[in-house]
Amino acid sequence: MDQQVFLWLYNLANKNQLLDWFSVFLADYLFYVLIIVFLWVVFKEKDWRRRFYLIALTGIAIILSRGIATPIIRYFYDRPRPFIADNIEPLINHIATHSFPSGHLAIFTPIFLILFLINRRLGFWFFIGAILIGIGRVATGVHWPSDILGGILIGAVSFFTTFIQLCSNIF
Repeated sequence: MDQQVFLWLYNLANKNQLLDWFSVFLADYLFYVLIIVFLWVVFKEKDWRRRFYLIALTGIAIILSRGIATPIIRYFYDRPRPFIADNIEPLINHIATHSFPSGHLAIFTPIFLILFLINRRLGFWFFIGAILIGIGRVATGVHWPSDILGGILIGAVSFFTTFIQLCSNIF
């Protein structure tokens, strides 16, 4: 099923220049746009203690998910990226590192979960943004769909572990 979903999304590539541009935007640039919005929301927080806890929660959860869990999994599970495994040309330049789990989603999942704590509506829109980033990463040929799900799972586990340990009494 992973291969089928990947091929369905990737087969849209190189057929329409506007769709290719949109896929590249989702895969490479939407992440940064949403990070800037996230920082603006956090630094807009008036209570400096709550702002500190939000920043600490974000930083620790991201370090745990992207800096610790993702490299450990990639060390033990060497899954090639789709453009290597299927010998295809990705829409974006990417080095041939391990594919599983998605580092982008391992970073972004704690962010949208923290925003969900601050503002449910904004957290929901950031969740949609995470899904769009994942779709873009698959459509451009740099991730398998299960890589995206793995990144979301690792990011969520890291967030909840950090939240329970660090600041469950703050919210």
